Amino acid sequence: MRRLLFLNGIKAFEAAARTGSFAAAGLELSVSAAAVSRMVHLLEERLGVALFERKANRLVLTQAGRAYQSGLTPIFDALASLTAQVTAPSSVRVLTIGVGHTFAMRWLIPRLSEFRSEEPDIEVRFTTGGALVPFGEDWNCGIKLGTGDWPGLVAEPLFAGDLTPVCVPRLAASLKRPADLRGPSLIRVAHSPEDWPIWLKAANLPRINARGPEFQFYGQALQAAVDGLGIAMGIRPYIDDDLAAGRLVAPFDLSVPKGMRWYLLYRSFQTEQRDFAAFRRWIMRAASEPATRPVRRPGRSSARN
Repeated sequence: MRRLLFLNGIKAFEAAARTGSFAAAGLELSVSAAAVSRMVHLLEERLGVALFERKANRLVLTQAGRAYQSGLTPIFDALASLTAQVTAPSSVRVLTIGVGHTFAMRWLIPRLSEFRSEEPDIEVRFTTGGALVPFGEDWNCGIKLGTGDWPGLVAEPLFAGDLTPVCVPRLAASLKRPADLRGPSLIRVAHSPEDWPIWLKAANLPRINARGPEFQFYGQALQAAVDGLGIAMGIRPYIDDDLAAGRLVAPFDLSVPKGMRWYLLYRSFQTEQRDFAAFRRWIMRAASEPATRPVRRPGRSSARN
């Protein structure tokens, strides 16, 4: 038997944690900020753990609060998606994809019009995905970066997660060889601290220590690179469109495997469902198209030191 503690309090906490305030959560839930505060306080009492540090004019999640919210938000997203599917008219064909924000924004959404032109009657819905989010019960499929080991799921490879530094042309002009890289200019991604060491070791520069600005996600780091803040470690396919458009360039020839690939994940029975089968055919075809050749600075030397 499931032990679900105080669902109203859980809803209030998740909304407050996601929006950053009791007032904003109250607007979302159609109750007062004071009511949200009371429900969260009751939840904390029942859990026996503090979820927020209440500071002047702001809420700060405790370690327990961060862990609880990171699990709750995908659950509520999945519940909303499932409810939408159940209540949709029978004529509506819905395909639910669990995908991380950066993959969706930097590769999937820019190409989605191609799928829609082929299958205009299928309504595509995205729900919260990413490496740490479990495969949702309501998902038709998911897209994840990993080693291919997801018990109970079919995992078909889409892309190799190859790494190569990228930056704006202005910064690339001063990079004649990898040894010209300087630690403070190397933009980092918090959840992938191994990326720069992997590439620098392959370039015979293990003593360089990346210590530039750090961002939580690849998308933020790549946007910082587009804005000229420094040199980011690019990973396919996130960098494909920026390289093609010339917003970013790859100053060196060296591309290094991350040791992971992007996979399309699904349960085996999904292959019998026509809407998923159509999406699978399309994305496998789109992923097999050659990556745009990186835009390079004329006259640069080999990436090896």
